[in-house]
Amino acid sequence: MGTTGKDTYQPALSPSRAKDYLQCPLKFRFTVVDRIPQPPTEATVKGTLVHAVLESLFTLPAPQRTLKETEKLVEPTWHSLVEKNPQYGEVAPVPVLLEDARTLLAGYFSLERPEYLTPEKCEAKVHTALPSGLHLRGVVDRIDRAPNGAVRVIDYKTGKSPGNRFMDEALFQMRFYALMLHYVDTLPARMQLLYLRTHDVLTLDPQAEDIALFEEELMQLWGQISADLQAESFAPKTGPLCSWCSFSPMCPAFGGTPPPPRPEDLHRVASMQQ
Repeated sequence: MGTTGKDTYQPALSPSRAKDYLQCPLKFRFTVVDRIPQPPTEATVKGTLVHAVLESLFTLPAPQRTLKETEKLVEPTWHSLVEKNPQYGEVAPVPVLLEDARTLLAGYFSLERPEYLTPEKCEAKVHTALPSGLHLRGVVDRIDRAPNGAVRVIDYKTGKSPGNRFMDEALFQMRFYALMLHYVDTLPARMQLLYLRTHDVLTLDPQAEDIALFEEELMQLWGQISADLQAESFAPKTGPLCSWCSFSPMCPAFGGTPPPPRPEDLHRVASMQQ
């Protein structure tokens, strides 16, 4: 029913895009229906760099997985990213960005001992379909498997650990990944978010009953998205994150006028459920 490797393209709902809809349906339309690219920010570029370095870390022999060796990976990884995405070099002063990335990587070593770990997969692309036909897709930072077959999912976070206000958002992502892997392979025994800046770990040990309830919640969310697709209308939802949104000039809440969505784009997104 699902794969964890390269597969044929099928429009699918990801945890980040689902959270976009919860944050603002109009943002979901701009990102998923219209597929308007968002400019890179210092936070997103830094996150991409740190994730790429940590992926490379686990290609080293176990004895070499030290902070010193990891720091040596930062600059070549950065140059590789900028070669593919020249705009990355324009989001912040490069020396400052690289130094902060090194600080975050040092934070990782305060949380784990990578020389003792043998990941099954890093940056695993997961795609599955629920029994309802809704396709889900996501990229899991790391999947570990114990000798008894138990699966642990690790996700690296370069921002601050969430307070009570944002805890539901963090749990949403973990449950989304747990649901996908439940249909691809097995229900993970443990999900962990590693907050590298604050040296915190958020852990969830998913239970089958909770994931079944989450699947129902996700289908309700898809029902709302489907209704908006049919109505060809996605309402803006204002909040504290609006000041950082690159879509503000097109948002009616800020005096903008979005162009009408194209029928073929609406149909493409609707085909997430087949």
